[in-house]
Amino acid sequence: MSQKEVVPLLMLLPFAGAQTAWDMLHEDEMFPRITTSCLDLDNILGGGINCKEVTEIGGVPGMGKTQLGIQLAVNVQIPVDYGGLGAKAIYIDTEGSFMVERVLQIAEACIEDMTECNGLLRKDFQAGQLKMHPNNILENIFYFRVCSYTEQIALTNYLDKFISEHKDVKVVIVDSVTFHFRQDFDDMALRTRLLSGIALKLMKLAKEHGLAVVLLNQVTTKYIEGSFQLTLALGDSWSHSCTNRVILYWNGNERYAYIDKSPSLRSASAPYSVTSKGIRNSASTCKRIRMM
Repeated sequence: MSQKEVVPLLMLLPFAGAQTAWDMLHEDEMFPRITTSCLDLDNILGGGINCKEVTEIGGVPGMGKTQLGIQLAVNVQIPVDYGGLGAKAIYIDTEGSFMVERVLQIAEACIEDMTECNGLLRKDFQAGQLKMHPNNILENIFYFRVCSYTEQIALTNYLDKFISEHKDVKVVIVDSVTFHFRQDFDDMALRTRLLSGIALKLMKLAKEHGLAVVLLNQVTTKYIEGSFQLTLALGDSWSHSCTNRVILYWNGNERYAYIDKSPSLRSASAPYSVTSKGIRNSASTCKRIRMM
């Protein structure tokens, strides 16, 4: 069959999976969000990290990016009865910053919070407590250590198969997405193509599997308007690969998160703290609550 004969036939084929804008809005409302354990941060995120989207979180060292990634890997497992997803997590570590002892600390604190919540709401927590033992939380985090950009590309290609076999995975955290692509790359055009391929696959994963993809990013310096300024690594072209972009920064002695880019969230800032229990409300927020 010639090309002239094939094209008219293709034009007659209906598109599969078409849906109305109303259906899309209703579908988005049905997908839950993953809490960060910081009320102010959840508020500017519309309730937490959204499933079916790719969220980039970047900032200078010491802002708590890895802490936030671990917090999300734990919080995605909060039972549905407690407002969570009751799901599992994938954690991709490119820098070697994942500390299992820290995960255990945050897991224990999460269970303590639910126990306290249970006491306030007077629910029967005994059955849930058995299911949410800290060891079980660790078992529900699938950890991948990636040591080169070729391994990172191979793992990204493998994720669809892995998630298809583990359908209860609802968050994929990459810490950090840029680490291996900032070293030993002379061909910037090749780097851009490889990163674009990774971004497209991750966006497809988020949509098809209804999960959240969280990309932790580093910062670099950029010459802007006569001076060097801090900006997230890989530049503006990479920022278009994510649905949402959150920048972490210092404001005096407090950590803040800023919604830099999002199609559905307004630009806003919120304070947060990194504590022994994980990500929590900032000290100033707690003081305001007590005074009220």
